[in-house]
Amino acid sequence: MNSTQRQGKAIVIGGSMAGLLAGRVLADYYEEVLIIDKDEFPGQQPEDRLGVPHGFHPHRFTNRGKEITEKLFPGYEEELVALGSPSSLNKTAHMMSQYGTVSNPYPRNDIKFSRAALEWVIRGRVKQIPQIRLLPKHDVLQLVTTSDRTAITGVQIKERGASGRESELAADLVVDASGRASKLTQWLTDLGYEVRQEDKMKAAIGYSTRRYRVPAHMAHLPEEWDVINIMGQPANGTFTGVFSFIENQVAEMVLYRPGGQYPPTNADEFEQAVAQLPSPIIAEILKELEPVTPPRGFRVPELYRRHYELMERWPAGLLVLGDAICIYDPIFGQGITVAAIEADMLSACLQEQRRNPQSGFEQSVLRKMQDEAITPAWWLNCAADLQWEGVEYEAGGEPLKGIAFARRFMDLMLKEGTGNHNFQLFGMYWAVNTLSVPLRELFNPQMVTMALEASDEGRLLLAELLEEHGLPLAEALEEIMPC
Repeated sequence: MNSTQRQGKAIVIGGSMAGLLAGRVLADYYEEVLIIDKDEFPGQQPEDRLGVPHGFHPHRFTNRGKEITEKLFPGYEEELVALGSPSSLNKTAHMMSQYGTVSNPYPRNDIKFSRAALEWVIRGRVKQIPQIRLLPKHDVLQLVTTSDRTAITGVQIKERGASGRESELAADLVVDASGRASKLTQWLTDLGYEVRQEDKMKAAIGYSTRRYRVPAHMAHLPEEWDVINIMGQPANGTFTGVFSFIENQVAEMVLYRPGGQYPPTNADEFEQAVAQLPSPIIAEILKELEPVTPPRGFRVPELYRRHYELMERWPAGLLVLGDAICIYDPIFGQGITVAAIEADMLSACLQEQRRNPQSGFEQSVLRKMQDEAITPAWWLNCAADLQWEGVEYEAGGEPLKGIAFARRFMDLMLKEGTGNHNFQLFGMYWAVNTLSVPLRELFNPQMVTMALEASDEGRLLLAELLEEHGLPLAEALEEIMPC
């Protein structure tokens, strides 16, 4: 879009990945885009920020998230490589579950990074866009509205620090991308809007991460390994352990579990817990590495999905995306990918709105994001985490559909794919869980039949599904699919 087609001003609340992606999209449609964040951004090199308390822990794009980010910021991975980030191409990805092990060369040239390095690169790109301005060290206090409160016209902000100056900023569109710290539900309530109850998964997730330096005599390790993933076993209550590399010959090791049994943050106890994983492969490697940080823990008491798209009234000029709508189990690496998908959808919706303006545009965008991005990821999270003792679900709206079938079906996919080395099913299992392919590419009659006919257990599950619904398979699957 050329500059003559850009109109008005947009404000993005939050300068983390979701906000940066949104800002990049909005720069194609607005003459001015202001990204406001409460933190001071790192000035000399990548650093973790207080406003991203989970930033120290492992992050990744799935393939779909990477493709969207490459479209928005062409060549961004080259800058990560310049910061010392390694490639995954042809390095061994070792995946172990209770059903066996699959260990193969990784087929794509994906670049591994820390959250700090990724934000540094993307923020640097955003700063180069003439329409965008960053405003750090400011809190957004509330939304500013028209007198009848039917439209958002800007935000009230307060400068952090000694001055504490307050001011109002006008905007044609405000996008809340402030993540888990979002105050949007309270702001809307204060303005007289009735906010729908959110869905909650009381997952009591804990993960602990430690970083290690790869010494010179072990310099071959990052050239050999992409990732070692020892998956947790719900039946036995074991931790998941994932070992991988980030930039500059640094390895990271994370222990994870839902259900309230948290991995340790004491260094000795952390190393003991790694040694107690079902395979000794990671513990043997760690003996040769040099710890550079103590283990750091992060706790997620519950996951939530907010239903702004179902509200009877929604103010014009307001959108929300990223963790401000929904947070996911971090072990699946879906969060920044979903944010990228939402940003991509926002671009398509803005383009259509400019071409064919419609009333209720903002809530139609929220519905599209919910249906096509949020719901599939949420459904998969629930299917995985509800296997664990201590995890409970609290529906704010309608109960989850088909989750019992999904849980058993996905487990059978993993069992057949790993135990019998059915790489078609193994690949589809991970492609769906990483949002690289839509749910319907897996939950269709052909794929479900192929997967379930592979074992007696699968044939029994298929018969139960058909008997329960009393419908042909295609119609039974329509009944249980979330979208």
